[in-house]
Amino acid sequence: MLTDIEQQSLLVWYDAEKRDLPWRQTQDPWHILLSEILLQQTQVSRGIVFWERMVRAFPTVESMANASVDTVLKAWEGAGYYSRARRLHALSQQVMLPASEGGFDGRLPSTYTSLLSLPGIGPYTAAAVASIAFGEPVACVDGNIRRVMARRTADENPGVKAVQSWADASLVADRPGDWNQALMELGATVCKPRRVGCGRCPIESTCTVKGRAEHFPAAKQQRTKAVRMVAVVEFAEDGHPMLTQRPMQGMFAGMWGPSYQDQAPTSEEAFAFCGEIQHALSHRKITVGVFLSKKSLHKKGTKRGEVALSSMDVKVLDLAKKQAKNRHLRTEKRPKHCSPHLAT
Repeated sequence: MLTDIEQQSLLVWYDAEKRDLPWRQTQDPWHILLSEILLQQTQVSRGIVFWERMVRAFPTVESMANASVDTVLKAWEGAGYYSRARRLHALSQQVMLPASEGGFDGRLPSTYTSLLSLPGIGPYTAAAVASIAFGEPVACVDGNIRRVMARRTADENPGVKAVQSWADASLVADRPGDWNQALMELGATVCKPRRVGCGRCPIESTCTVKGRAEHFPAAKQQRTKAVRMVAVVEFAEDGHPMLTQRPMQGMFAGMWGPSYQDQAPTSEEAFAFCGEIQHALSHRKITVGVFLSKKSLHKKGTKRGEVALSSMDVKVLDLAKKQAKNRHLRTEKRPKHCSPHLAT
């Protein structure tokens, strides 16, 4: 754990050096929750843009609960990891239920335990919101805090329980929200995975791994699966693409996109091969072979601006649109591997 002097030094540093982030300028629990959900898988610089968009679209938990899941997904478009948006919508609807039906009478719950009961809320988010928005003395743990703990204790591979115990023991109970943010700020801006700024660390003098901090914690090897897919795009007579909504389970659930098939189309008279796009997810590297239907079989398509599209589908549609503008539909040479099975 950290000493009283170290705790005070870190809080003084945080008060002076913390980044000016918009969610730090509000006391609204709903807005704070939105920031925590977004920042789970989104860089802070991009998170600001999406947070401001979500706050404008859904200023209250009630406004989101009254919206359709499609509307929420559209507002979330581009932020990625769309399961967060679907769970957030489910969370808002549960909050609006009366307490007699398992809800919270329209008010975001204020304790760690009650927050943890909501859809999509794990231990970190519950602790962050409870401490920052409501002042509950509960320690949160994220990757930044784990890294700070590993370096303070010279532990190459600290487990979840060990990190939580260290965070609990180090918590400043009278400023829990600021303290949790101070530890995370230290990990995000100074005690970084690489290019560690030890000279700027307010508690550097007592660090146990000075000069070799990059080795703590030990890097985890992440396995990435290569996936190949085939997309077939048709533009209707009105110039808009034919899009369908995906099921509410699976990859990009609830999002809209063109048709995906198990095999690449074989008729070069009916389809033009446009090329391939690359798309990376956390554990997948996706290659999509894109084909364009040379005939418009439908009169009306779907306006892209009216539905939620994943960034992968935006790439697919942009490539197909570029090919469609070529009057002669010049077909690129198909790669030999262009007969993949659709990813699941």
